[in-house]
Amino acid sequence: MATPQEPQGHPEQPSSPVSGAELARAETTRSLQEMGLSTSLERIDTNYPEVGRPPQPIFPEEYSIETRTGLVPEEALEQIRSGRAAAAGDDSSDADSHPVRDLEKHKTSEFVTFTIADPSNPHNWSRVYKWYVTMVAALVVVSVAFGSAIVTGGLGLIEEQYNVSLEVANLTCSIMVCGFAVGPLLWSPLSEIIGRRPVYIISFALYTIFQIPCALSPNIGGLLACRFLSGVFSSSGLSLAGGTIADIWQIQDRGNAIAYFAAAPYCGPVLGPIVCGWINVATGRLDLFFWVNMAFSGVTMILIGLVPETYSPVILKRRARQMRKETGNENIITEQEKVKLSLAEIVKTSLVRPIVMILTEPVLDLMCMYIVLIYAMLYAFFFAYPVIFGDLYGYNDGQIGLMFIPILIGAAFALVATPYCEKLFRETCAKRAPTPEDRLLGACIGAPFIPISLFLLGATSWQWVIWVGPASSGIAFGFGMVLCYYSVNNYIIDSYSNYAASALAAKVFLRSGGGAAFPLFTTQMYHRLGLMWASFLLAFLGVGMFFIPFGFYFYGGKLRARFTKA
Repeated sequence: MATPQEPQGHPEQPSSPVSGAELARAETTRSLQEMGLSTSLERIDTNYPEVGRPPQPIFPEEYSIETRTGLVPEEALEQIRSGRAAAAGDDSSDADSHPVRDLEKHKTSEFVTFTIADPSNPHNWSRVYKWYVTMVAALVVVSVAFGSAIVTGGLGLIEEQYNVSLEVANLTCSIMVCGFAVGPLLWSPLSEIIGRRPVYIISFALYTIFQIPCALSPNIGGLLACRFLSGVFSSSGLSLAGGTIADIWQIQDRGNAIAYFAAAPYCGPVLGPIVCGWINVATGRLDLFFWVNMAFSGVTMILIGLVPETYSPVILKRRARQMRKETGNENIITEQEKVKLSLAEIVKTSLVRPIVMILTEPVLDLMCMYIVLIYAMLYAFFFAYPVIFGDLYGYNDGQIGLMFIPILIGAAFALVATPYCEKLFRETCAKRAPTPEDRLLGACIGAPFIPISLFLLGATSWQWVIWVGPASSGIAFGFGMVLCYYSVNNYIIDSYSNYAASALAAKVFLRSGGGAAFPLFTTQMYHRLGLMWASFLLAFLGVGMFFIPFGFYFYGGKLRARFTKA
């Protein structure tokens, strides 16, 4: 497999770098073997499309390999995979004997690949530009998560403006998080068909536009409907941003990028009450929450829209389409195009498979439930802090928002620890073949900090304890939260690599359900049980789930062998 030097500067994406006489050339079994293509099928990459995937892909390397000509005959692949070429010497396919292939006379498919040092290949972009795209992808997630939590900075304004109860006001947060569960079932498969960039632009344009009716809604029903649709449209960021990072980084470098990216889904919601709490104090205008969010999402849409397409299957699909047009040869395709897409297949892949995996994969369910608990506790903080700091210290919404800063500090500490975990993982890879359980080291480090933070919050929620006590619990929570999410997310990807997109869709579905449910009862729980015991109850839940990452770290291999069906 070719490993070209990285071109420097901004990536260019010519529509078809393979043209003219080169269109009549294709790889042979000899040239493919010289590049290192083996008889054994490689492990399917995380980003290999699930929509339109053949039952048994013959060319899983298509979207990562770089060849001299950019065309690989299907019959040459079949000979290599079957071992016939190696056994017979395959003189008939020798590149020297047949330097030129007439594609018009060749009846089997010609699979399109990237060419050597291809500037259209995102893996060949400069390292600086890759980090820029990584930061933009992280900003996309922060923007979406920020939008979900902005209303927590002014729940009293919603009660007054629409004359509703606190429970209904809380629903304005939960309903958008519910949209996060629905949206990925649409955006993920659509991105595999038309590409990441068009999906980002379409969905974020709609998300930005729907902030207008949110700001101007005359009644609570209109606000709830628009908040739900905002969640559906914006969820493309949650479902695609991780894939965008996987698109541009080689697998050996991907871990570091994801390690820094891991904090984005959890830091975004924390910014919501910090910013909008002070908007509430300064202006008392609910509509300004949504105008600010509109500006944020609009800028994010422009930044991500300026990033070229990163999804290799779609880049090569467009190239194959242009090559067919230029040569008139309908046999030039990608392996994804070889399977004719049907609506039934798309629905099965995007809607049915994640639900089936939830119902039949206990390993996935347990790991997802651990993420659900952590994500739900984060949203519980948004409704517990107003009770704790409002009742005990009489803080206004702006001051309460400042109490979330320790969570960001804890997340920053986690971003120092995650590269260390990644370094240990690479050292393990150098010694032996890694297992998914090797990914759980970060979760084992971070898991104890979740219940510790909640016990600290409950124990210090007393009038005679200064605000530093309960606020500092956020540092432990932010640290453990990011480490656990980073590790468990990688564990799910490695455990279900062939169906990673469906497994992650199942995770997002369950996680969003937990994030939507907890705000509906957190305030009442703190009023009924008291500040201490409400926090202790959440801490005991954390202790109960604490053993999941440790159990899988030591016994995950046996559990996966026994229970995994995917």
